This record gives sequence, C-alpha cells and structure tokens, in this order.
Amino acid sequence: MSYKNATQNFRACAESSAKPFSGISDSTTEPADRLTGLAKHLQRRLAEYQPRCARFRGELTVIIAPEFLLKVARWLREDDLCDFSELMDVCGVDYALYGQGEWATESAAHGGFGRAVSNTVPVATAQPMDGRFAVVYHLLSLRHNQRLRLKVFTPGDPPLVASVVSIWNNANWYEREVFDLYGILFDGHPDLRRILTDYGFVGHPFRKDFPLSGHVEMRYDPMQRRVVYEPVSIDPRTLVPRVIREDNRYADGTVTLGQRVVERH
Repeated sequence: MSYKNATQNFRACAESSAKPFSGISDSTTEPADRLTGLAKHLQRRLAEYQPRCARFRGELTVIIAPEFLLKVARWLREDDLCDFSELMDVCGVDYALYGQGEWATESAAHGGFGRAVSNTVPVATAQPMDGRFAVVYHLLSLRHNQRLRLKVFTPGDPPLVASVVSIWNNANWYEREVFDLYGILFDGHPDLRRILTDYGFVGHPFRKDFPLSGHVEMRYDPMQRRVVYEPVSIDPRTLVPRVIREDNRYADGTVTLGQRVVERH
C-alpha cells in the first residue's frame, strides 16, 4: 500500500469514528438536550431493568437494582449510542443517618468552634429506601463526549455487589479502595484486599459509625525496636465551624469595608 492510500484510509477512519450519532451527541445540540436524549434512550432500551434517571446540575444519574449491574454496565459500554468505554472512578457512599442533620451550624458557639449536635444517634436509623450503602460508577464516553453516573445500592450485611472488573479492567483498584474504606464486598473480584490502610487495620474508616479518632494509635517503641499499636488516648469529639448563612452587611444596601461605608449599586 502506498503512502498516499494509507493516508486516505487513515483520514476516512478518523472521520467515520468522529461522526456523532444524531439525537444524543450531535455537537450542535445543547447539553441539556443531549442529556434528555440520553435519558430517553436509556429508559427505552433498559425498560426491563426499571432504571431511575435523575438530572441534577447538568449531570445524569441512573439508579438500577444490584442484580442487573453487570448486564446494564456491559450494555452501556457496547451500545453505539452510549459507548461508555472509560470508567473514571468507583466510589462508595454511606447513607447512615441520611436526612438527619448532625451539624449545628447556626447555633454553634459564636467564637471559634462548637461541638456537633449529638454523637449518640444510632447508625441504624434514618436509612434510605434502598439500603445504607451504595456504589457509584462514573462513566465517560470519549466518542460522544458525555458522562454518566451509575448508582447501585447494596442491601444486606455485609453489603455485596458484583465486580465490574470483567467490563472495565481498571475497576480492580477502585473496588479495592471501596472495600477498604467502606467494607463493601465485590463478588468476582480477582484480588479483593485492602489497598490504603494497614494489613492489620480493624474497621472501615469512611463508614459513618467509625470514630474520627480511630480505634488505635501507633508509635515507635525504642525498647521493643518496632512500631506498636495502643488504644486511642484522646477523647473522641466532633467539631464544627460556625456558619453564618445570612450576611447582614448587605441588609441596608451598604457594605462596611474597614472604616468606610460603600454604597452598593
């Protein structure tokens, strides 16, 4: 093949791969319309899996049942109108006490810091309708320049969801991180072990019932010539900064800057 023919073939392939699909990722379409088109496409093609689509701040989230995760994830990668070939991140969410505000922002001490409202509320209360823990997958389609958030709740104790390593290989370390920090198990993961905490670490530090000060503290013992673990020697407490939600400086149309009063226009 000559250099000229090879160049023509390369340009033809590039133009073909760059051509957008109408109705979802047309470059002339507004982002809001593209999200609407994508949401309708997902609801139509995934109707048997009963997806729940939600839009917030220009982003689309799809919530599905955990038993459909692998089928939906593989379809999102292989469907021509989706083509979510890139898994950008996998993260966990702990919805314990969801909807119950613990932070006393307006009633906190006026100077410095104040304690949280309460640290005795049982974690088992105020669970969302789908369970305490959720796994969130952030997907990217380079072909269509669009993103999608896929969310799966993990009921059960311990929480368990299927691994997507067979679909996106880079999920390996992401899922290990979620397991380490939240204690969520991934069925089918080839090497599910801790990745951030120590080998002998007890508990999962991103869970809301995990104490902020931890369970143990470590130090180097010169007599034993090694690092030793001991019970935490400080009293656990929760601090919250004071938050002023209403700015009274602007109440009368003026703002005080040092000793000057500046009119607002």
